[in-house]
Amino acid sequence: MQLKPKVNTNNKKKIFNDPVYGFISIPKEIIFDVIEHPYFQRLRRIKQLGMTHLVYPGALHTRFHHVIGAMHLMSKAVATIRKKGHVITPMEEQGVLLAILLHDIGHGPFSHALEHDIVSGVSHEDISGFFIERLSKEFDGELDVALSIFANTYPKQFLHQLVSSQLDMDRMDYLNRDSFYTGVNEGKIGSDRIIEMMDVENGNLVLEEKGIYSIEKFIVSRRLMYWQVYLHKTVVASEFMLIHILRRAKELVLNGKNLFASPALKYFMQNKISEEVFKNDQKALENFALLDDFDILGAIKVWQFSDDKVLSKLSKRLVNRDLFKIEISKTPFSEEKINEVREEVQARLSLSDSEVDYFVYADKLQNNAYNEHKENINLLMKNGNIIELSKASDNLNISALSKPVKKYFLSYPRK
Repeated sequence: MQLKPKVNTNNKKKIFNDPVYGFISIPKEIIFDVIEHPYFQRLRRIKQLGMTHLVYPGALHTRFHHVIGAMHLMSKAVATIRKKGHVITPMEEQGVLLAILLHDIGHGPFSHALEHDIVSGVSHEDISGFFIERLSKEFDGELDVALSIFANTYPKQFLHQLVSSQLDMDRMDYLNRDSFYTGVNEGKIGSDRIIEMMDVENGNLVLEEKGIYSIEKFIVSRRLMYWQVYLHKTVVASEFMLIHILRRAKELVLNGKNLFASPALKYFMQNKISEEVFKNDQKALENFALLDDFDILGAIKVWQFSDDKVLSKLSKRLVNRDLFKIEISKTPFSEEKINEVREEVQARLSLSDSEVDYFVYADKLQNNAYNEHKENINLLMKNGNIIELSKASDNLNISALSKPVKKYFLSYPRK
């Protein structure tokens, strides 16, 4: 079933009352029309932070909140760059606003959980690209510039960097917004000042030298938010439980078992969906557009009563927040330790050798707040030189923060 956009003849210059930034206006009619489209409205039904509400109860904001906020910051960035003498045409402004508005439209329910098994070999960025391409066809090519900017094929490189880089409007919004809704104040950044310090040099986005301390705080905030929120050990434990619930359900369905699921979820459990399928089969994108948090939660609530012991136990624990214990270590867990835990859990829960894989997980977490080798943040010095952030900073934190930090975890049911 193909979703049809709503026809709305009301005044399209609407205003959102955003709890983070205050009033946000919709700058162009085409943006209103895209927001009204069912593909976009789906983002209201997908939480921004997946399972994080199990740790921070206020973290119930949605992808819709986030992209509206990112669009608002993009409007400010465009105004700042124009003020400094750089040309951004009305068509380019529309394109970059649509690109940031749609940059997360390819996200599935519960953030990245579905990227492990429900779809394979295709990222949410790839799916966002497919959605933008489809929308541009529906809107008679009006999103072609947005697609080009999103895909980094547009000649003005800095426009893509505003959408996706280490200093983009996506990160600016999610740090402020996630900090607000979780109550983790360490994540709050001075986005207004950082945007005011933005400039363009040699076609690339740069930051004026006097903004260096604001950007240092931005990177430190990102590191803290990763360990306190995004990679919080209890959040990780719940997300891995969700991943294994979906993995078990898909395994059962592919082996012929009839499980309760919405039509959209059933489509992804019955089929192996790759990037090629998304490119060549219209059904894949249409079913993905119908998939949201409610499909997954509704199914898991029913699966807790399944006659499959593995699916039932995992689902019941997640529904009732009876989460797995998780141990964190700076070094990998030994095979002896992992096997010891596996044997204990297997005996306690009467599991087979294959079933215990769904209950004991050993993996690693990695946090890289700033990557010197990927789309650097460059500073425009007073003498006109361009210097990469970590080389310009007198703060040793930047050098430390540019090194990836790895932690290892072992997760299993509590006794």
